[in-house]
Amino acid sequence: RGDVDPEMERFNASIGFDKVFWDADIRGSIAYARASQKTGLLTSEEMQSIIAGLEQVREEWSAGTFQIKPGDEDIHTANERRLTELIGPVGGKLHTGRSRNDQVATDVRLWMRSEVHKVQQELAGLLEVMANLAEEHVDLLAAGFTHLQPAQPVRFSHWLLSHAAAFIRDADRMADCLKRVNVSPLGCGALAGHAFGIDREALAEDLGFQGVTLNSIDTVCDRDFISEFMSVASLLMVHISQLAEDVILLNWRKSVQLADAYTTGSSLMPQKKNPDALELLRGKAGRVIGNATGFLATLKGLPRAYNKDLQEDKEPLFDTMDTLHSCLKIAAGVVSTMVPNGEKLLQDLVPEMLATDLAEFLVRKGVPFRETHHISGAVVKLAEDTGVSINELTLEQLQSVNPLFDDETISLLKNYEMSVERKDSLGGTSKRQVLIQVEKVRSFIGGSATNEA
Repeated sequence: RGDVDPEMERFNASIGFDKVFWDADIRGSIAYARASQKTGLLTSEEMQSIIAGLEQVREEWSAGTFQIKPGDEDIHTANERRLTELIGPVGGKLHTGRSRNDQVATDVRLWMRSEVHKVQQELAGLLEVMANLAEEHVDLLAAGFTHLQPAQPVRFSHWLLSHAAAFIRDADRMADCLKRVNVSPLGCGALAGHAFGIDREALAEDLGFQGVTLNSIDTVCDRDFISEFMSVASLLMVHISQLAEDVILLNWRKSVQLADAYTTGSSLMPQKKNPDALELLRGKAGRVIGNATGFLATLKGLPRAYNKDLQEDKEPLFDTMDTLHSCLKIAAGVVSTMVPNGEKLLQDLVPEMLATDLAEFLVRKGVPFRETHHISGAVVKLAEDTGVSINELTLEQLQSVNPLFDDETISLLKNYEMSVERKDSLGGTSKRQVLIQVEKVRSFIGGSATNEA
């Protein structure tokens, strides 16, 4: 071979970003040394020397004293180079039967397993503060919207838990994704398998994997688990963005107050208190979606088996993971410190939101709903034509639309609490149902914590 262009060396190297795998790489190598000794590739003394050397390398990384040198193309070559410096030529035996193809696949899975567990804990933390806030303010009523138009009265807590319900689905997807992350690729070699009879199942057990991959060719080029995680992360970020947008709108109407810790001022206008944390949460969703979409484009044309294109999995993965960690922490901080304004929330309620209750009143009188819907619409039109709200119409005016209206109707049109309390089916907005939802969220958090343990 001729000399490699220095620019090509820089272009090809991944040590600048995959050094984050230093601990996972050492863990995988220690397990591989043990398995190699069992299959006769290493003597007991050689295995002990290699493991002791790897522990020294780990200490250097932990202390921040590990020195990356020219020629350290990636974390694998860097760690092996340093191991050989410490224990001599026997360090070169560690790579017998192993390829960087199955090595990097092992490293990324070990690293992801740890990081996804952190995401699960952070998501549980967000759900916990949402449940706490919902319980604390369960008596507050608020406007429910569709098409950004006032629709029906609900509890503030019911609205908040609507976002918690989406995050629970995200947590379920994250746990399911982890099943496909937590499978061992080690022992597959470059693509054809291991020539020295390594016990892949014992290796998997040593590293805490739940099983081994099926096919060695697929194993070294499989990045589905990364793509799946980034897709799950994208949907999670969509839900964080939707929560952020809702809170931005509530804050705009002064219906919730945001803590100073999560807002910023203006360089010109002293009165401003900008919801920058929420706007960044909303903006970063696009970044994570872009990472997922871009990586799918990288994967779509790849032949079997390993290709260098797969090196492009790391930076979008790292960026997605870092973004997710920070966004979940910020979202939890915003929710735990925001204070709903009960008076402002009530001001968002308008009598026309009770038009459906008016229709339901007549249903209880035996009138088919399709007719009551038309009758209620006629009441709304009458109010508009006379320039008043529907709760300001007299009984005589109501009975001019339908004689079944009575004094109870007048009370109904002035009582948002009654409207909310009638929605008492599972998942509804009555106080009883909202508190049941709070407990279900807490039960989910407890169950997910048990499963992670």
